[in-house]
Amino acid sequence: MKVSIYGNNGQASVKVATALKKGLTAAGIELDSLDPDIVITVGGDGTLLSAFHHYSDRLDRVRFVGIHTGHLGFYTDWRDYEVQELIDSLVEDNGQSVSYPLLTIKVEYADGTHPDKALALNESTIKKVSGTMVADVYIKGEFFESFRGDGLCISTPTGSTAYNKAVGGAVLSPQFNAIQMAEIASINNLVFRTLGSPLILPADEWIRVEPASSANNVLMCDQLSIEGRPIKAITYQIAQHRISFAEYRHTHFWQRVESSFIGRDNE
Repeated sequence: MKVSIYGNNGQASVKVATALKKGLTAAGIELDSLDPDIVITVGGDGTLLSAFHHYSDRLDRVRFVGIHTGHLGFYTDWRDYEVQELIDSLVEDNGQSVSYPLLTIKVEYADGTHPDKALALNESTIKKVSGTMVADVYIKGEFFESFRGDGLCISTPTGSTAYNKAVGGAVLSPQFNAIQMAEIASINNLVFRTLGSPLILPADEWIRVEPASSANNVLMCDQLSIEGRPIKAITYQIAQHRISFAEYRHTHFWQRVESSFIGRDNE
C-alpha cells in the first residue's frame, strides 16, 4: 500500500501530518505522493476538495481518508487525536470502500476555443459579475425555461448539503445517482416565469445552460473558477467516475447531516 498525505499549512494540520508520517513509516507503510493507493487529507473539507481535484485523473485507483483539525468536516471521518487508530486501520486494510457520485462539466466558449471539461465533488455555479443573469435552460436537449436571477447552482448528492442547501435546494442522499439544479434568487413576476423549485435529474439526463450574454459570467467548480472568458454554454451531467473513500468507519450520510445541521448531541 502506498499513501499520500495531503494537508494544509495550518499549525494544527502540520503537526498532525508530521505525526502521521512518522507513524506510517514505523508501520512499514510506503509514502508516495505521485502514485498513491490512499490519499489522507489533513485539514477540513476544503483540503479534501483540493486533494480531490489534485488526484482527479486517478479516481479509479485511489481512495480518500479525511482527518479534520478544526471544525467538524462533512467528508472527514477522523479527528486529529486519532492518528494511531487510523494507522492501525490502514495496516488492516482490505480494500473496503464507499463511493459517491460526481458532476461532470463541459464549458463551450463563444470565441470557438477548445471546450473545457471538469469534475466537481460538491457543485458548480454560474453567475454574472454584476446584474441579472439571463440564460436558457435545456434538459436532455429540450428547452425548459428562460432563467432570470442571480444564478444557478448544480450540485451532486453530497454537495446538496453545501451551497445548494443555502439557496433552498433539497438534501439528497448519495444513494441516488443524480444531480440537482437550484435557482439562485430567480425573478418571477407577470412578465418572467421560472419553475422556482429545485430539479433532480437521473444519470441519463443532462442540463445545458446557455447564457444570453457570453461576457461577464463567472463559473465556479467547487473551489475553482472560470471568469473573463466568453461562455457560450455549460453542460452538466453525472460523471462516469465516482469518488471512493476508504470505509474503515465511514460515517453514514444521514449521520453526517444530523451532526452538521441538527447536532442533538451538542444540546
